Amino acid sequence: MPTLKMPTLKYSGERLRGDVFGGLTAAVVMLPLSLAFGVASGLGAIAGLYGAIAVGLLASLSGGTQTQISGPTAPLSVAMSVVVIGYAGEDLAKALAIVVLAGVVQVLLGSLKLGSYVAYTPYPVVSGFTSGVGLIIIVVQLLPLLGSEVALGGVTASISALPDAIGNLGVGALTLGVVTIVVCLFWPQRLSRVLPPSVAALLIGTIVSVLWIDDVEVIGDVPSGLPELQLPSFDWADIGSALAPAVTLALLGSINSLLTAMVADSMTRDQHSPNRELIGIGAANVLAAFIGAVPGAGATSATVANVRAGGRSRVSGVLCALVLLALVLGLGRYAEVIPHAVLAGILIKIGFDIVDWKYVTRVRRTHLDQYGVMALTLGLSIVSDLVVAVAAGLIAAAMTGARQFEGFELDNVVSTPLLDMTFLNVPDADDGEPALPSFDLDGPDPFAARTGLLSLRGAYTAASSIKLFNTINADVAEHEVVIFDFTDTRYMDDSAAYMVGQLVAVAVDSGANCIVMGLSGTQATSVRELNVLGSVPADQFVDDLDGARVVARRLLDGPEEPDDAGDDS
Repeated sequence: MPTLKMPTLKYSGERLRGDVFGGLTAAVVMLPLSLAFGVASGLGAIAGLYGAIAVGLLASLSGGTQTQISGPTAPLSVAMSVVVIGYAGEDLAKALAIVVLAGVVQVLLGSLKLGSYVAYTPYPVVSGFTSGVGLIIIVVQLLPLLGSEVALGGVTASISALPDAIGNLGVGALTLGVVTIVVCLFWPQRLSRVLPPSVAALLIGTIVSVLWIDDVEVIGDVPSGLPELQLPSFDWADIGSALAPAVTLALLGSINSLLTAMVADSMTRDQHSPNRELIGIGAANVLAAFIGAVPGAGATSATVANVRAGGRSRVSGVLCALVLLALVLGLGRYAEVIPHAVLAGILIKIGFDIVDWKYVTRVRRTHLDQYGVMALTLGLSIVSDLVVAVAAGLIAAAMTGARQFEGFELDNVVSTPLLDMTFLNVPDADDGEPALPSFDLDGPDPFAARTGLLSLRGAYTAASSIKLFNTINADVAEHEVVIFDFTDTRYMDDSAAYMVGQLVAVAVDSGANCIVMGLSGTQATSVRELNVLGSVPADQFVDDLDGARVVARRLLDGPEEPDDAGDDS
């Protein structure tokens, strides 16, 4: 008996070399980004670096992708700043408790096998959200670029503080910020493979500050060594107010990670496990909360850098986290002289890149309702908060999608009147005998169509249920017999099933008889389970049109006359 040989994974020296280069390159990219995102989150630069280490290490070991680099990202840093200021009232312990809750939600999403559904978020919502995050970063970082402190309260507070910042302009900070942005924009492409633009901008801006401009705000004291254990504080009385930001953090982090995993898959021709990825990133964010770190997700820029440098396994992600850990343990003091204006310049460039300019500039080429979803999500991200923006965007996307499906579903409905002379009489069989006895057509109108056929083809959902009822109910009431044809029905949700029940009720109220044809398979589940056809007798359920013809003839014949032999004379 032949034995089955399991395939073995070969880890060659060449693959190790690629993972080493990929991990080192990703670490170089993550260093300035994690510091900047830490500042943007409100937890501090070192918290961003701790997040890159903790989330990056655990997600690489337990996540669902081979090449993804995880850590603080722009969407999560903006969302975290809202949590710290808006929901936790700058109470660090409460903010970290919300992060723990968000991580638990992510683990639950993965454990319940819901990872694939998170990726179903419509693109206009993703585009509006990411563009909103980009604009928020730009507006919020204008203040440190001008030499002022970041205003607490998001975009509204930052815009309100701009006149004072311009009046008290810090020339040195503005100079450093402009230099940083210029380096990010014009760093030579041939040097980017050795030194990414963000790292070059961080080094050049800091060197310029140390040598020539010293009257600017800097990061200051950066603790070295391992982070201290932080104990999140959670009051069960606050569960209602904490759940909304926690779910938002969980969904944003999940979408961020899964979209980045898809990017990595397209580059490596690999396939990630979405549910395992959510479990891994959720557990990593729980760990991050207990060390006071910024929560993380899949970092697209670092992941792309890792893959392009040769990273092809989890080794590259682990190495990236270990390199950053070494920097924290031995080189943390060198980050103390980094000016806030330099980090602001890097963040403004990142914010500009995050805005989905490709989608925004193609407004005239896209559907107006889809652009409306994007604009709604973008606007609410800026003027309200990310929780409201994502929720409203999803609702608007569902409504516009339902409107599109309404037309598609209604196109598949066919209401056909069946002439008595053609439907109720059938041609003779091959042996010359009539297939059915001749039907009595004597009446006021030989061309009457007392039977109507309602064919429901394709799939039907809540999108078309109301309009379908309003369109068809008049046709149903015009006939003495109505045949509901489910032969080509592929799917019917509960809303559509109830709509069918209402149509049957209209037919019955008008004095018509109903015949149900071809009800079997998946489309029968909702219809039968909800018992919407309970008023239709069992002997009026048929398999095909021939069976419907027999039942229709019986119903139109009416009750048989009583036998005269039994009468008294």
